Amino acid sequence: MPPVRLIGRIAIAVALLGLACLSDSQIAADVPYQITYRDAAQMQTIIDLGFDISHVDGDNATVYTNGAALEILSHMGIGYSLVDIGPIPEDWGKSGRVKALGKYHGYADLSDALQAFAGAYPSICWLVSLGQSVEGRELWALEITDNLDIEEDEPEFRYISTMHGNEPVGTEMLLYLIDHMLSGYGTDDRITRIIDNTVIWIVPMMNPDGNAVPHRFNANGFDLNRSFPVFGDDFTGTWFDGGPLLDNGRQPEVQAIMLWSALNSFVLAANMHTGALVVNYPFDDDGGPNGIYAEAPDDDLYIDISLRYSEHNPPMFNSLSFTDGITNGAEWYVIEGGMQDWNYRYLGCNEVTLELNSQFIPAESRLPDLWDDNRESMLSYLEAVNIGVRGLVRDATTNRPLFAQVHVQGNTQPVFTDPDIGDYHRMLLPGRYTLRYNSGGYFEREIGGIDVAAGDATRVDVQLAPHRADVNGDNAIGATDVQVVINAALGLGGEGSDINGDGQVDALDVQGAINCALVF
Repeated sequence: MPPVRLIGRIAIAVALLGLACLSDSQIAADVPYQITYRDAAQMQTIIDLGFDISHVDGDNATVYTNGAALEILSHMGIGYSLVDIGPIPEDWGKSGRVKALGKYHGYADLSDALQAFAGAYPSICWLVSLGQSVEGRELWALEITDNLDIEEDEPEFRYISTMHGNEPVGTEMLLYLIDHMLSGYGTDDRITRIIDNTVIWIVPMMNPDGNAVPHRFNANGFDLNRSFPVFGDDFTGTWFDGGPLLDNGRQPEVQAIMLWSALNSFVLAANMHTGALVVNYPFDDDGGPNGIYAEAPDDDLYIDISLRYSEHNPPMFNSLSFTDGITNGAEWYVIEGGMQDWNYRYLGCNEVTLELNSQFIPAESRLPDLWDDNRESMLSYLEAVNIGVRGLVRDATTNRPLFAQVHVQGNTQPVFTDPDIGDYHRMLLPGRYTLRYNSGGYFEREIGGIDVAAGDATRVDVQLAPHRADVNGDNAIGATDVQVVINAALGLGGEGSDINGDGQVDALDVQGAINCALVF
C-alpha cells in the first residue's frame, strides 16, 4: 500500500490514541520490523490501518513502518524488532567493473550485462526499454525467442523481479537463466525446444531506484506491488470488455508494466521476491478477510503449476511453514493492488509470486547455491505455458485473425487471443472440456468433447461466422443464406451479400457463406 495512504490511516489512529503528531517521514519510513500479533482479529486491524505487510510466518509478520506507527503498535500491545535485511556488499550500487554471475548487479552493472547478452546473441534475443523509473533509469526487458521480428503462433511468457528494491535475488537468478538459455541454444535440446516454441520476456529489475539505495519502495515512496488496479474498486471487467487500462496517475514503473502487459498476450508469468521461501498463488485479495483461502476459478491449475516450481526446489518444498512450499495468497495475508491478481483478472494471464529466500539480501556467496535450487524450478514452470488447449481464432469469411474471448465451461475466468495472430493458449489440466469462443460482431461458437492430456496442449483451431453472413436476418446461417449470396454473385439480386466486405459480391463471398454455414 502506498505510504501516502498509510499516512492517512495512521493519522486517524494517532488522533484516536491521543498521540503526538509526527512528521510524514517518521510515519512512513522504509524500515522493516518484525511484529508479533495476538490473533486473526488483531492482524485484520493491522491490515485495515494500512500497514505495508511484507511477510507473515505464524504469529509473526514483517511490516514496513516507523515513527507514529510504531507507537500505535505499542499501544495495541504488539511487540516489534528491527529486521536485518542481510549483508549489503560494500560495492552496492557502484559501477565501473564487469561483474560475473554470482555477484549482485546494480542498475549500471545490470545494464552492461544485458547489453552484452543482446550483443552476443542477436539472432535469439534483443533488449528494449519499457520506460523509465522515477529517477530516469531504464526499465529493461530482454526478449528471447527464435524469430524475433516475426509474430508467431506461440505462447508468451515473462519473469519479473525486484519490484521491491531490497529483494534482489531474483535479478541474479534471471541473469543466470538468461545465460543458461542463450548459451544452451542449439546444443541443449531442451533449451532449444523452449526457445523455438515460446516467446520469453525477462524484466530483471522493475524497481531500479529502490534497488540503488537499497529499499523496498520506489523513489516516490510507493510499494509497486500494492499499486496496481484493485478488483471491485477500480475495475470489475476485463481488458476484452473495452474498459480503460487505468494506468493514468500510477507510478511510472507500474504504468510501464501495465501498458507492456496489455500490448502483449502473456499466458504465464511469475514475479520474484525475497523475505520468505514459498510460491504464492491467487487470489491475494477477493474482498474477504485476512487469513481465509481466496479461491480463484483456476485454483487446481494454480496449485499444479505452483508445485511444478516448488517440487524442484528442495528447501522450498520441504518448508516447515508452508505445505509443499506453496500457499494461497489471501490465506497467507491479504494485499490490495498486487500485480498477480490484476494480471489474472484483467488480462487473463496466469501469474504467481515467487519468494526465493527467507532473508531479503542473502550473502553473495549463497547466490550459486540459490541458482542450483531454482534452475530446474524456473525451467519447469516456464514449460507449463504449453499445457491445455491452443489454437487460432479467425474470421470464417476472410481468415483474418480475431481478438476473441475463450471461456471454459464451468470456469468464470476467460483468456483472450493475441489479435495480431489470433492465437490463444488456454492452460488446463488433463480432462475433457467444453470451450466457448466469442468476438464482437460474430456469432458465438461452442465446442465440446475437447480432450486434454498431460504434455503439450491439444490444438483446436476455430472459425467464427460474422453477423453480416446472416443475410436473411433470421439469426442463423444456413442454406438459405448461401443461396442468397449465390444469387447475388450471379447478378440475380440479393441485398447485403458482400459478406467479406471487399465491395463486391463474387465467388469469395459464396465460399465465405458456405464456410459460415458449416461452422455456425
